[in-house]
Amino acid sequence: MTRRFLFVLGSARAEGNTELLARAAAEQLPAEVEQRWIRLAEHPLPDFVDLRHDSDHVRPAADTPAGLLLDATLAATDIVIASPLYWYSVSSLTKRYLDYWSAWLRTPGVDFRGTMAGRTLWGVAALAHDEPAVAAPYAGTLTHSAAYLRMRFGGVLLGNGSAPGDVLGDTDALARAKTFFAQDAPLARFPHETPGA
Repeated sequence: MTRRFLFVLGSARAEGNTELLARAAAEQLPAEVEQRWIRLAEHPLPDFVDLRHDSDHVRPAADTPAGLLLDATLAATDIVIASPLYWYSVSSLTKRYLDYWSAWLRTPGVDFRGTMAGRTLWGVAALAHDEPAVAAPYAGTLTHSAAYLRMRFGGVLLGNGSAPGDVLGDTDALARAKTFFAQDAPLARFPHETPGA
């Protein structure tokens, strides 16, 4: 299967540090790998409504933000969550996108779980902190989401930056970006799972 990367940009700021780091990593992808970039701030999703105990969700129209994101997500072999670290986790725009995964799991005719199984989830984040351990909740959100859907998880590429462009001075992060998408992504597992479970 030809790889198709979907970059989901979850920052409230265009061309912020997270996006710059994601683009540095994406530059290393082979030319034949398709890349699609969607800025969540430009396609605002309505408030998520949990219908799981009341009724099925209806597949959103393709010309709506939810329809656009659903179709792009289903078409991707690799989904890159490019969200800055906000209060130790993903941004509110990104969290809303992930909330919609719950709806898509319960949308007749979509088979979201079956389609996502075996695909790969990646994370890219800029943080204004010298200690990468503060991003553990961020990484946990993504790895557990991947495990729930039996996806592969490629990990999180972290870079340091607060003011615009700061991450371009993080030489360690830029070096990691050169090989980030080249690594093998293992099947994501919950902490209590054992291999082969």
